[in-house]
Amino acid sequence: MSLPNLDMDALRSLVAILHMGGLARAAERIGRSPSAVSQQMRKLELQLGEPLFRKQGRRVVLTEAGDRVHAYARRILELNDEAVHAVRGAAVDGVVRFGLPGDFAESWLPAALGQFRKAYPAVRVDVLVEPNRLLLERLDRGELDLVLAMNQGGRADAQRLATLPMTWIGPAGTGEVVRPDAVLDLALYQPPCFFRLAGTAALDRAGIAWRPAFVTASLQSLWAGVAAGLGITVRTGTDLPAALMRLDERHGLPSLPGVDLCLHAASDPSSAALTRLRQVVVEQARTHLGRSGPRGK
Repeated sequence: MSLPNLDMDALRSLVAILHMGGLARAAERIGRSPSAVSQQMRKLELQLGEPLFRKQGRRVVLTEAGDRVHAYARRILELNDEAVHAVRGAAVDGVVRFGLPGDFAESWLPAALGQFRKAYPAVRVDVLVEPNRLLLERLDRGELDLVLAMNQGGRADAQRLATLPMTWIGPAGTGEVVRPDAVLDLALYQPPCFFRLAGTAALDRAGIAWRPAFVTASLQSLWAGVAAGLGITVRTGTDLPAALMRLDERHGLPSLPGVDLCLHAASDPSSAALTRLRQVVVEQARTHLGRSGPRGK
């Protein structure tokens, strides 16, 4: 008896369902209707002769067979994508100068750049990590080809990838923060910094006294100062170090606005290498930050 050829698109949908945490979100992510994705899952179940999902209270979770198929699906898709990239990537070469803020230099983005390098070995990517404002100045001077930056959605070249919530951040285990008889210590970036402005403006509106107890130009130094208890700070809360935690109204702190994460490309983005890198960054950003909604210093 011949074995069925599993549908590659259906396997990709299955992986998306698990990654996005639900069928509806996965359908939106891959550009299909929920009913179409449901049909794909039913087709897989018919081909395999086993149910892939079961009810668990109000949630739908993988069965043992579904969990096994999901593991194989990831391997199959990785090999498929590697084969396609190996053929297409060999024809793409050049240099792309890419700038990004420190908030993303140690999280999902380096891994995405590593995958890009494997897929397009003839492309050299020069990466520069600097504050948002300086990165965009370099882009405008022609010193960079592509920039990932926050709070610059008003620029004509901005491609918005996500809206990230700003959050107060303190050391792990933080209890009471705001006390009526004390001035609130803050750990802040040197000005100009839009996180600094948003945080201090929110405190002023709430009538909470504050002082800049720890000021730095380095994100790693900022995290170290907060972890040491020298002051709380404001960032996006993306990929926080384990020594830190998010704070909110329960700690007596005022609410904060969101911040747009945008991709900015050179005015003449004509190279194939730049086009490919931009596609990878957009896809990875929406995969890792998609729950903030597709929509820094």
